[in-house]
Amino acid sequence: MPELVFDVAIIGGGPAGYTAAIRGSQYKQKTVLIESGGRLGGTCLHAGCIPTKALLFNAEIWDHFKRAADYGIAGIGTPQLDWAAVQKRKNAIVGKHTKGLEFLMRKNNVTVIDGWGRLTGPAKDGLHIVNVTGAGGEVQSLTSRNVILATGSEARTLFDLQPDDRLLTSIEILAIDRPPKSMIVIGAGAVGVEFSSIFRSFGTNVAIVEYLPRIVPSEDEDVSKELTRVFRKRGIDVNAACIVQKVERTEGGVKVTWIDASGKSVEKEAEKVLFAIGRAPRTVSLGIESTKIGLDGGFVKVNEMQQTAEPGIYAIGDIVAGLPQLAHVGSMSGLVAMAKIADRPFRPVLRDRIPSCTYTDPQIGSIGLTEAQAKERGYELKVGKFPFAGNSKATIVDSHDGFVKVVSNALNSEILGVHIIGPHATELIAEAVAHMELGGTIDKLIYTIHAHPTLSEAMLEAYASVEAMSINM
Repeated sequence: MPELVFDVAIIGGGPAGYTAAIRGSQYKQKTVLIESGGRLGGTCLHAGCIPTKALLFNAEIWDHFKRAADYGIAGIGTPQLDWAAVQKRKNAIVGKHTKGLEFLMRKNNVTVIDGWGRLTGPAKDGLHIVNVTGAGGEVQSLTSRNVILATGSEARTLFDLQPDDRLLTSIEILAIDRPPKSMIVIGAGAVGVEFSSIFRSFGTNVAIVEYLPRIVPSEDEDVSKELTRVFRKRGIDVNAACIVQKVERTEGGVKVTWIDASGKSVEKEAEKVLFAIGRAPRTVSLGIESTKIGLDGGFVKVNEMQQTAEPGIYAIGDIVAGLPQLAHVGSMSGLVAMAKIADRPFRPVLRDRIPSCTYTDPQIGSIGLTEAQAKERGYELKVGKFPFAGNSKATIVDSHDGFVKVVSNALNSEILGVHIIGPHATELIAEAVAHMELGGTIDKLIYTIHAHPTLSEAMLEAYASVEAMSINM
């Protein structure tokens, strides 16, 4: 590589890294993007957001086809699942967007280097030296005025078990050759419940084992209760407040032993086990020990401008302490870091303005404080809830489960949180994000016209229900 001095060197080509790189180009910053995986997109594109949502869409179509007669579709016989075709479509979607990222890097004149980037210490004369180790072990050095760490995260397992064809993480499960007959999912955050939903649709007998008292524990308690109810109605065995004691390979699969909420020891066998117990930051072998960068459990400490304690070095995305490991959070933190570097206006990432989406059936979308969190902070509350059972479009799309819940400040009508479980919740939540960003209040929103018939009318009804003025409930 020719001797160049970059304005910004970004280590990691996932959503956080590539978003920062494009914004850097827009700000006229000479930018290099270093990616060790041989392809851009990170976990989100290759083993997370995109492939799982492709499978979830297939699962939704499959569920509809199993009830084709109810929708007036006759003469198709018994639907047959072609798993190879499902996988082919998923892989094609990933491939298309991988090529799209390569095009965007060329379009924006971002230099891309294949290799693992490593810090070598503090800047010297205002320049950082980054060593890049290629796939063959060769090392090259580059210099940059600023460095952004965006190395992402990786799936955890229990008991130091290594993934294989039976002990799966969110990576291995995407490449299985057929839906398993049975599966135990350890962990009931977004990853655990999404894969539970997918494979239950495809006929797998699914059991969920969660350590905390309820599934999707970061969501509002009412949402957790509703998802538990619907999952059990779908035939998913939901077990919360459980402590996993042992995971063993058996002749035909895997056996999991746990202590349930009553203190009873439970053993269950299945063909596969999925570990969905969170993700660890990829901060080992980055050379952090040669700098002043502070760590918290392996996560990088930053200020509101994404700056680490080492001048000229920033961190964004899944490796940042205190931020949720979400692709859209990583992307926004990348935009903040690059704006700071380029001395452009920006606003820090606000924790209570981050939407969370879980793509189960039914979907979950939420933003802001839960009812419990708002009470803990001492707010005087008014809470409204509207069920999708009262929404005509929900009837049309045959999806009645769930509700919209609005948590508001009783003193000034401010919206503190919105929590949706139901059809297209992951799309509907964007309305709540916009309203909260722009300072929308209940007294204004109950007069905001929503088109009929739409699912979004459930939002209007939920705002009105805060004041006990819902029309269709």
